[in-house]
Parts: sequence; C-alpha cells; structure tokens
Amino acid sequence: MRKKITVVGAGHVGEITAHLLAEANLGDIVLIDVVEDMPKGKGLDITQSGPVRGFDVLVHGTNDWKDTADSDLIVITAGMARKPGMSREDLFTANQKIMDGVLDGCMPHNKNPMLLVVTNPLDIMTYHAFKRTGLPWQRVFGQAGILDSTRFRAFIAMELGISMRDTQAMVMGGHGDTMVPLPRYTTVSGIPVTELIPQERLDQIVARTRDGGGEIVKLLKTGSAYFAPAASTVEMADAVLNDCKRVLPSSVYLQGQYGIKDIYIGVPVTLGANGVEKIWELKLAQDDLALLQKSAATYKEHLKILGY
Repeated sequence: MRKKITVVGAGHVGEITAHLLAEANLGDIVLIDVVEDMPKGKGLDITQSGPVRGFDVLVHGTNDWKDTADSDLIVITAGMARKPGMSREDLFTANQKIMDGVLDGCMPHNKNPMLLVVTNPLDIMTYHAFKRTGLPWQRVFGQAGILDSTRFRAFIAMELGISMRDTQAMVMGGHGDTMVPLPRYTTVSGIPVTELIPQERLDQIVARTRDGGGEIVKLLKTGSAYFAPAASTVEMADAVLNDCKRVLPSSVYLQGQYGIKDIYIGVPVTLGANGVEKIWELKLAQDDLALLQKSAATYKEHLKILGY
C-alpha cells in the first residue's frame, strides 16, 4: 500500500514540494490550501506530468481537510512569506494563527501522523506545533538545517569549481541569523574544507550562508526562496517514509543535549520510520557551543512572544 503524504499550502514551496515528492514516487499526495479550487488545479497539473516524468503516484488537490485523513506524513508549508526588510521573526503572530488553523483542520482526521514543519519562523512554529498537537516529540520536526547546509555546500562548490555532490556540510542552531555553520565538520570528498579555502574567504562564505535566505528575498523583491526549501523538505520526507536512517541536521526538541532544554533547534539527528530516532551530540569547539547556546537563548526569548 502506498504511503500518503499531505502537503499543506499550495504556494511556491508547497507546489514544488508536491511535485518533487511525486517525482520521487514517495507516495500519493494530498495538496491542500484555503484558496478555492487552486490546489485542485495544481494537483491535476502535477499528476498529468507523470507519464513524461515517470512517476505513478497521484496528486490530489483539495480544500477539504477530510481528504487529509490517515496521512503518514503531513508537511506544513502554509504561511506568510518574508518580504524585503523582514526577518523570519517578524512573521511570528501571523504565522502562529495560520499554524493554528492548519493543526485544527488536519489533526481531527489524523491520529498519529508525523509533522514536518517548513513554515517560518521555523524553530518557533515547530515548537508551537509540538505543544499544540501533543504528539510525541519524535514525530514533530522542522526542516531547517538541511536547507542551511545545502546552501553552505553550494557556496563551497561554487567557490572551488567542483561538483556539488562531493560537498558535505553541517549547519546547526536556529534557522535564522543565529545559525551556526561548522567548517570543522564540512568536507569535500572527505577533505576538510579548512584545507581548501583560506580562513578569511571561508568566513565570508559562512556569513553568506547565514544570510542565504535573506539574499534571495532581496533579489526576488516579492516572496522568498522555494526551490531549495522544497528539495530539502523532500530529502527529509524520503528519510522517514523509506526508513533510510539518514543523519541530517533538523530542528528537533532538545531535552538537555548541548546544555539546551525545552526548545526546538537544529542539530544532527537520525531520521527514519519512527521520525527522530537519535539526536547526535557532536564534540563542538567551545566557541561553536557558545554560539549554539546563544542561538537557543535567542529563540527562548522569541517563544515568549507566543506565550511560552
């Protein structure tokens, strides 16, 4: 029996996520949005690309939450996008209301789904989804570190003029200006990137990674990134739906790891059929650990805005 995946929000991130999920043949997909008929048209359009793109799953667009029933995975992309000059944190109140509507709509029809949150501010919204649904923390996680890491990988490949497939990177911390790219855990075919790129230039790439989303927002003028976020989301979906046991940086609930408690933040984890199956504690340099804890403290303060 095919897996069932619900994608909430049929904007750019949602529609591309649905398309990439279909091309990966990960399961039948429900694409839901509040805009009347729009997700139906997009779902039908994606499905009709199947004969050419070689996938067999169906993409069903809908406005009815009942169609999401018994989903194995619910991917939440719905939310207000950033505009130039806005930070992810500026979106708190508006996207909290949107998240509440999403959870109130889908949870009555789903007993124990996994939730993959993409809505910004990512770490804050994932925490809110965890608290509001009462689901086990292992089944609620956010897409953040993979996107930040893939941007870091792309910048390194561009700098060195090499294949992007040969880069590996690790970015921890909050999905925002306080993220913590880790050159020490970043390699090119196993070669530490610190041996390939001078420190001054590497510092510049790290800074560009921190502002990766903001750079795209400024260039687009209206809206924010969607191709890389969707691709990163599908990598996580594949890990849980196919029980791949991938070690990937994700926003998860910490309970003392790295000296951080009761907050969602990006760290390396094992993702498999049970959701978050292991949290990996790296031996961070003292300055990197301090940056990670500072990032967590920032989000602790932000949670107070939502009443936590």
